[in-house]
Amino acid sequence: MSVMRLRRAYERQRALAGGDWHARVSVGGSVVVEDDDERVIKGYSVQKLAVAVALLDKSDRGGLDLADRVRLGPGDVLGGSGLYHLQPVWGDELTVAGVLTALLLVSDNTAVRLCGRLVPPAEINEILAAKGFVHTRVEPVGPSRFFLGDTTARETHDLLARLVTGALLAPASTSFLLGVLRGAAGYHDGVRHNMSSAERARVATKHGADRDDRGAARHEAGIVFTPGGHPGAVYALFADGLSDEDDYGPTHPAAAAHARLGQIMLECC
Repeated sequence: MSVMRLRRAYERQRALAGGDWHARVSVGGSVVVEDDDERVIKGYSVQKLAVAVALLDKSDRGGLDLADRVRLGPGDVLGGSGLYHLQPVWGDELTVAGVLTALLLVSDNTAVRLCGRLVPPAEINEILAAKGFVHTRVEPVGPSRFFLGDTTARETHDLLARLVTGALLAPASTSFLLGVLRGAAGYHDGVRHNMSSAERARVATKHGADRDDRGAARHEAGIVFTPGGHPGAVYALFADGLSDEDDYGPTHPAAAAHARLGQIMLECC
């Protein structure tokens, strides 16, 4: 009954939020929502999941160590989301683990540049291709710099489904990545918005928000765990061509839709 309710709720929330939606949601391994999920779109900051997977894959193969360090200089710093741009001075020596934590927990844009220095964008794309992703790619703009690039809702969903079952990365890397995505200091304006602290801890999530000439884009993808810690629902909710371009908070219609769907997904698990 909850699964049928989730499907109906998705249709209602999509209509209320407007825009163009591209989504894939599964519960217990069975697909519940499948909506234009193979369309290639800009992943925005949800794409940072794929970047992290590529770096951790290289770490799993011994080509990179989470204890390796990279120096943060003024030329690396980008504004927008994150924390490094809030510092008045730079010169930090950051571990790979720290860079990945900032990349995923607070969606730090500066961390994207640091990732490009650690693993070149061409190699990131090679790793993603080797893992079977056809459309999920970063867009190189130099030997060590890139834009976040494209993906599909289906591939993002499948990345998370494979991750949580241990089919994508080594156990330690899987645990690290999911632990950061479930962090209490992470994003709470979407799927987790109307949840208690204990309920939020059951959700690993990554969001992305931006705008283009078609309007606003509000994306979110993640995993809802059962109370016993098993994977329950996997979701990739992408929407673009939306209104309210300047609203990046929980009052945006798409973020409100994600919050409602989050409550129902929790009930399904």
